[in-house]
Amino acid sequence: MAKRDFYEILGVAKNASDEDIKKSYRKLAMKHHPDRNPDSKGSEDKFKEAKEAYEMLSDPQKREAYDRYGHAGVDPNMGGGGGGGAGAGGFSDAFGDIFGDIFGNAARGGGGGGRSAGPQVYRGADLRYNLDITLEQAAHGFDTTIRVPSWDSCEICHGSGAKPGTQPTTCPTCGGHGQVRMQQGFFSIQQTCPKCHGTGKVIPEPCTTCAGAGRIKRNKTLEVKIPAGIDDGMRIRSSGNGEPGMNGGPPGDLYVEIHIKQHPVFQREGDDLHCEIPISFTKAALGGEIEVPTLSGKASFTLPEGTQSGKTFRLRSKGVKGVRSGYAGDLFCHVVIETPVKLTERQRELLREFEELTAEGGAKHSPQSKSWKEKVKGFFE
Repeated sequence: MAKRDFYEILGVAKNASDEDIKKSYRKLAMKHHPDRNPDSKGSEDKFKEAKEAYEMLSDPQKREAYDRYGHAGVDPNMGGGGGGGAGAGGFSDAFGDIFGDIFGNAARGGGGGGRSAGPQVYRGADLRYNLDITLEQAAHGFDTTIRVPSWDSCEICHGSGAKPGTQPTTCPTCGGHGQVRMQQGFFSIQQTCPKCHGTGKVIPEPCTTCAGAGRIKRNKTLEVKIPAGIDDGMRIRSSGNGEPGMNGGPPGDLYVEIHIKQHPVFQREGDDLHCEIPISFTKAALGGEIEVPTLSGKASFTLPEGTQSGKTFRLRSKGVKGVRSGYAGDLFCHVVIETPVKLTERQRELLREFEELTAEGGAKHSPQSKSWKEKVKGFFE
């Protein structure tokens, strides 16, 4: 059976560029690869056919021979040159930029036509610091200092990690690339060298002071500005104060996470504040002026006669001005009527007299009781 034309197999013109040939082959290989079509013999044949076509047309010498003499120019059984394995533009080259996208164009250690590069540069890890503050501090903002772990260069080995008088050597596993290539069937995957951990160097005789790390852990003091209105769970970023990077990489950041302590009076919801105000039942019945605390001093409002337990009064702009708000929230005062305890005999006598007088007045003194009795009347009949 005569072989199909290589250009026809890849679906490109004879004057197609190397990039067009590579793109076409990559698309066909992804579509017909046996791992994606395990039960299709036809797909396996098409994959092999496309692979052979690409191997020939991606090599300038083989392509020239094929253009001049056809299959006879590249088939060793027909006296032509070339054949078999992938050339400079083989399978791994066609998928090189795919691997670059997935693995960040990591250095390809271990020879075999891959691109070489130096040790990988890694950004330092971010750190988190939990800071407990009061509600008053969160509302008004303040400046504070914190102590966080830091790393300084070892003064004995000057950051090399090697014992004085010795030097780090090139890693024999990755050849100084910091990366090794792992072949897993269809894919060629790169990973950090397990011997040198990406540094490209090994230390035969580590420094005894820093144990070969080249740095020593210490604490440093940082000034932090807590903005007014910050809420629980918010974070403040301190750029560059995280862990240092590896192989010259940039340091990470420090995130100060805010945790607001429970307040004895107020509960915060966003920019609003809530509080409960206990009052006597006589105060609730007679009404009058009520003085309440706020985060910025005292405030007052008028309690009307006959106030019921659970009634809420709203004091505008007495809450918290959030970090992203143009105005302060409100303070919601929830009235809780307190039942007197440990009464004297005289107090009991007065309350009984009050109860009798109230009962004589009928339902007008207890409208909620009347309404409730009418609702449950059917349950007792």
